[in-house]
Order: sequence, then C-alpha cells, then structure tokens
Amino acid sequence: MRARLKETPIPEPLTERLKRPPSWEVEVYWLGQAGFVIDIAGLRLVIDPYLSDSLAAKYRNTARPHVRMMPAPVSPNEIFHVDLVLCTHAHTDHMDPGTLPSLLSANPRARLIAPRAAAAEAVERSGAQGDRLILARAGEPVSPLRDIEIMPTRAAHETLETDVDGNHRFLGYAIRTEGNCIWHSGDCILFDGLEDEVRRLRPDIALLPVNGRRTELSQNGVPGNFSLHEAITVARRVGASDLIAHHYGLFDFNTERPETIDAEIAATAGLALHRARTNILYTSQNE
Repeated sequence: MRARLKETPIPEPLTERLKRPPSWEVEVYWLGQAGFVIDIAGLRLVIDPYLSDSLAAKYRNTARPHVRMMPAPVSPNEIFHVDLVLCTHAHTDHMDPGTLPSLLSANPRARLIAPRAAAAEAVERSGAQGDRLILARAGEPVSPLRDIEIMPTRAAHETLETDVDGNHRFLGYAIRTEGNCIWHSGDCILFDGLEDEVRRLRPDIALLPVNGRRTELSQNGVPGNFSLHEAITVARRVGASDLIAHHYGLFDFNTERPETIDAEIAATAGLALHRARTNILYTSQNE
C-alpha cells in the first residue's frame, strides 16, 4: 500500500511546529530552495538548509547579488529535536556556513551527513567533527540511527564529478524506513543510469529541483538542474507516487515560476505533483 501526500495549511508559525518532538508519521516541511525538514519514524532530519543571507553578503555588488526573493521561514536556532542534518554537496545554498553552526548548536545530539568529497568544507562550515560528522559515498548505505537507513545516490550538477579517490562531489539521499522511502536527488540533471539506480530503492516520495538550466548561467559557473518536465518524468520512471517540486523562488536569476508549476499540477496524471510551499505541511496518507 503506497503512501500518498496530503497538503494541509500550517495554522501556526513554523517555529511553533518545530519546537515539538518529531512525528512518527511522515511529515515534510519546506525551508526554501532545496531545504526540508522531514519527520519520519520518530526522527527529525533536516536536508540542505539555507536559512541565512550568506550568499547575499558574498555576492554583494556583483551581477548576481543573490538577494532573497522569500524570507527564511525559520532561523537555524529555531529548529529543535533534530537527529540528522544532511548536505548533498558543498554549494553554499546546500552547505551554508550561516546556518549549520547554529543549527547544530541548538541540537547538540544531531549528526551531520555530507559527501566524503566535501569533508573539508563540511568541517569548516559546520564545525562538526569526530562522531558528529558522517562522510557518505554514493551507493554505500549509512545507518546512523535505529529504524532508518540513508542511501546516498549519485547526482550530476551538471556533470558527474569525483575527487581523486573516486568520491562523488554531488549526492542525493534516499531516506528509508520500514514502509517508507523519500528520495531527495540533490541538485541534479538526467544522466545514464540515474533512473535504474533510484528505481531499485522504491521511493514513494521524490523531492526534486525544477529550476532547469540556462546556457548563459552554466557558462558563468551557475550549474542547473532538472526542468519541471524532466523532474516529472524522472519521478514517474523511478516509481514515486508523489513529487514535491522545489529549488525555485529564492534567487531571481535562477528559478521557475510558481504558476508554471501550478499549471502542471492540474495537467499531470499518474503522479501527485506538489509545489513546495513554506506554509504547507505534507503528510503521508495510506491509500
């Protein structure tokens, strides 16, 4: 019996929600860009949180100043009961030095999972060391806590890249528990073998970027992602029942229009398409 996602408006500030312990059901909250809070099996995971303005400071007075189109829905120190923080790669909007230290400080038992190829950046930007830092390799499962397995998957942003030891620089993560699998692809485009690799993991829910890619941005060092149509195709081919479309609405030079996503929601058959929104709680509902 596959889980399907139900959308429910959050009737209170997200900060109030995240003060409470995690649910034993699947609950998904969007933090903007590629960031999510996921409650599953009584555990709380945070993936790719970008909750600061560190990129605006970095790129001030440049051609792409990285000014936020939307405010952060919470501050890093307002997310509690976190067990795991996952970063898919070392780009700042996924591994943010303005977010990770405060988030980990507010959750002293939380551990950080990051690509082995980005070990140095993970330590520098988060402060996590020793047993608080788990370095992941594509295809090698990690089981840091009871009742949960994290399977790192390969990602191409826009190419498959490895370090000198063969560790992939860009990862996705399949979060697997008894009866549920949520796949966050990380920043990614289509490449040979992706769909077969993920299909074997039997994901129920796919969290995929939809901002696409633009030649002028790629030529200037801004890699792209799936287009909306590509994300829908990938979600179908890996067998997901639900797709949450994200990685839009943060930076005006690299986004997708909300109305474009909403138009596809009405037109998409055989797959439940959801547009990530910060005021919506996504919960699993068994059919």
